[in-house]
Amino acid sequence: MNSRTLTTVYVPGDAGAVSLGADAVAAALERECRARGTPIRIVRNGSRGAYWLETLVEVKTPAGRVAYGNVQSSEVPSLLDAGLLTGAKSSWWLGNIEKHEWFQSQQRLTSTRLGVVDPTDIDDYIVHAGYSGLSSALSMQPQDIVRAITDSGLRGRGGAAFPTGIKWQTVHDQPAAQKYIACNADEGDSGTFSDRMLLEGDPFALIEGMTIAGLAVGATRGYIYLRVEYPHAARALARALHVARERGYLGADIRQSGRDFDISVRMGAGAYICGEETSMLESLEGRRGEVRVRPPLPAIKGLFGQPTVVNNVVTLATVPTILSLGAAHYRDFGQGKSRGTVPFQLAGNVKRGGLVERAFGLTVRELVYDYGGGTASGRPVRAVQIGGPLGAYLPESQFDTPLDYEALAARDGLLGHGGVVVFDDTVDMARMARYALEFCAIESCGKCTPCRVGSTRGVELVDRILTSSNGSRAGDLALLDELCDTMASGSLCGLGGLTPYPVRSALKHFREDFHSSGVG
Repeated sequence: MNSRTLTTVYVPGDAGAVSLGADAVAAALERECRARGTPIRIVRNGSRGAYWLETLVEVKTPAGRVAYGNVQSSEVPSLLDAGLLTGAKSSWWLGNIEKHEWFQSQQRLTSTRLGVVDPTDIDDYIVHAGYSGLSSALSMQPQDIVRAITDSGLRGRGGAAFPTGIKWQTVHDQPAAQKYIACNADEGDSGTFSDRMLLEGDPFALIEGMTIAGLAVGATRGYIYLRVEYPHAARALARALHVARERGYLGADIRQSGRDFDISVRMGAGAYICGEETSMLESLEGRRGEVRVRPPLPAIKGLFGQPTVVNNVVTLATVPTILSLGAAHYRDFGQGKSRGTVPFQLAGNVKRGGLVERAFGLTVRELVYDYGGGTASGRPVRAVQIGGPLGAYLPESQFDTPLDYEALAARDGLLGHGGVVVFDDTVDMARMARYALEFCAIESCGKCTPCRVGSTRGVELVDRILTSSNGSRAGDLALLDELCDTMASGSLCGLGGLTPYPVRSALKHFREDFHSSGVG
């Protein structure tokens, strides 16, 4: 049967969806349809990010795509009996998923193709505005590309929030014969998954963004440093890179432009510290992942001693949108110095977890309640941690804080990679503070004393505080605060320097938990 006459059914191949049974659903659909004499074409798209609806199955109909949520493999026969292939209404039916209230108010720029395209099909990517950014870039001078990124207000989405245009300008201005683009895809923060979703669901966006970056700064080689825990992403990238080279979007003489750029993937070995840019560069060069002393900055002396742009997946995958729609269009989203949108990742004890892309300015309360629906346990929300395991804890009294860089900094917090983890009122915040210190002790590269020794002494201090008498507890609490000062001011990188954020916020907002007995 001609594939054009087959009904197309979309079942996510995203790792998060697979963990919720998507592979079994896809296999059941193929098996059951074949048995019924109605073969179908299954597309393993990326997840749309509503993990609370996975497995989310969509069918292509003359009226458009129709979605069915929370499908289990055992329910496939009943779903087919209810008219799945014609888009008929049933108990699983959601209609056009883009009109669902959870999606309708989102502002998807970076994640616009997630769950929409076949991540292995470059033509599908092109139909959905893919490579229009590169097309624009190929007609521009390098300095004009850099200026567009600068004018957009894009800041690094990996955690440091450094202005992307300034970093690119620095590399552009270096006279070196060889320059590099290094993509940090070592997404190790707890509660984060936007990099993974893009790598698995829209890999050509990253490839296009890195290529544009190469054109802008004069780099001809790019490296993607991918965490070893992302095998699905590794396979998706390998396929996409192969197709991009075959079609002339990567390699020598890109689209007959006379410009060269190619990308290699390197797998990390599981070290959290390699999410820090200089540790990542050390690892890429074949050495132990360990922080470099700066200066010099990587933009001046980076990979193999050459000028290097280091950006994360979300940052680079946003670049094609800016070049395609214009810097002003992107800059119109957001507020203050926080421009554009962020793919927030909502996780933890939350009813409706997933990826929510919104402009800066959305409040914590709106994200946790309007999108997240409160806790999965049904109990009150006590705290949220924003920015990964080294982010500050915000109490309910601060939930009206806008999610932007400056507003969170004013609360002694940080946005980080955009991960938001929710906790209900059963959480013990003293144990969470202890966990931050223990995490730092385990993941420290060991190069600097404040991080290596301070984190270990911090764990011991918290243990002592929770088992000591009231008389000695006050002195230990003061000592813990002093230790946080030392780590924040004396550590070589953000691992030791940011560990005080969760500790101090727990002490400030949940001090009563430090008067419990025992650490369990």
